[in-house]
Amino acid sequence: MDASIERSIAFLYGLQRHGIKPGLDRTLALLSALGDPQRAFPAIHVGGTNGKGSTAAMVAALLASQGYRVGLYTSPHLVDFSERIQINGHAIPSEWVRELTECVRTAAESHLAEPPTFFEATTVVAFAYFAEMRVEHAVVEVGLGGRCDATNVIAPLVSIITTIGLDHQEYLGDTLEAIAFEKAGIIKHGTPVVVGRVGEGPLSVIRAAAAQRQAAYVVLGRDFDTTGEGPGCFAYRGLRWRDEGLACPLPGRHQLDNAACALAALEMVAERGVRVSERARRDGLSAVRWPGRLELAGRRPDIWLDGAHNPHAAEALAEYLRTWWARRGESPTRRLILVVGMMQDKDRRRILAILTTVPGVSQLILTRAAHPRAAAPEALAQDAADLGVPITVKATVGEALACARMLAGADDTICVTGSLLVAGEAKAMLEGTTVSGLRG
Repeated sequence: MDASIERSIAFLYGLQRHGIKPGLDRTLALLSALGDPQRAFPAIHVGGTNGKGSTAAMVAALLASQGYRVGLYTSPHLVDFSERIQINGHAIPSEWVRELTECVRTAAESHLAEPPTFFEATTVVAFAYFAEMRVEHAVVEVGLGGRCDATNVIAPLVSIITTIGLDHQEYLGDTLEAIAFEKAGIIKHGTPVVVGRVGEGPLSVIRAAAAQRQAAYVVLGRDFDTTGEGPGCFAYRGLRWRDEGLACPLPGRHQLDNAACALAALEMVAERGVRVSERARRDGLSAVRWPGRLELAGRRPDIWLDGAHNPHAAEALAEYLRTWWARRGESPTRRLILVVGMMQDKDRRRILAILTTVPGVSQLILTRAAHPRAAAPEALAQDAADLGVPITVKATVGEALACARMLAGADDTICVTGSLLVAGEAKAMLEGTTVSGLRG
């Protein structure tokens, strides 16, 4: 990111000190001051504990393949702030970030009694940009939870809840049912909802919310599903669609569930005139990209980047690594080196325990992202002390990655994980660029 845009959005950077403040009033006031841009486009709202970003990227790719002009709003970014706000795969230009940030700053100063949060301001910038660019659809990923999330000001054509797992308990509650209640807050009156594999307890909460709001709902595994060994070749059995021989380049069996939810959502809005042909479905899925999620970022040694930051995501990553390891064949000399950094508030010991069950793990290199909420690598070392894997502590992601590459032979594998912030820093280093100062 160039110096001019860094200066122009210093306002956004400064808002990060206000942390997370759930509620919609500030976002609604800012949007009202800017003419309610969120009403200018139909939207699809995607929430859930894990998989919501991948699912949002799939929905956007499917719509774009049909020829629609599609906005995509996601968070956090990996390397550059502009990744968060895209239209048909093109990131928001610097000049629009500057202009719309100034609009948000002016509106905040004149209409708010307290500053907005970083995410609230960024959400308003995204919606204003989509309105200015006259997108035909916007795919909007929830930031945190759902009910009180800044994105929950849209009136979507359909909502998606991908998964329910334990994460962000300090904001969402300590049980799966409590978290499901917050996630179900994106369900709107009379608006259909697509539900992934969430478990019976969370499903009962979502079912009650849908009934209260007279919203039709469909459930993965009951009303629609996929068949196949993995995303490389699978079939979709939907409400009406029957698609054979689909392929998606995103690795991991969990991407089958994400693809199913994306397709089911588009089935449900077909009656609203949103057409996506079979050819567009094939082309869209084959074209989807979602960096930092099981991304193969280097060869000899293989370097995988993944933002797994909770136990559910760590299980999905571990399952894929086991499959990857088995596919490569047994070898007493082939090693898996884990580079891990996490935020302070995560279930760190459990995540580390899951990751170290993968065969071939020979070294655990613990580090931290350049973020104030990052856990100290020394604390992570204490969490992992009895897991039976040799531990190395490095102060920065750059040092950790350099250490892993020095230890690894050409046939070994390095996996950088624990946080999208860590994955993003590693990605920037591998690509010879720098990470935007605006994170979170």
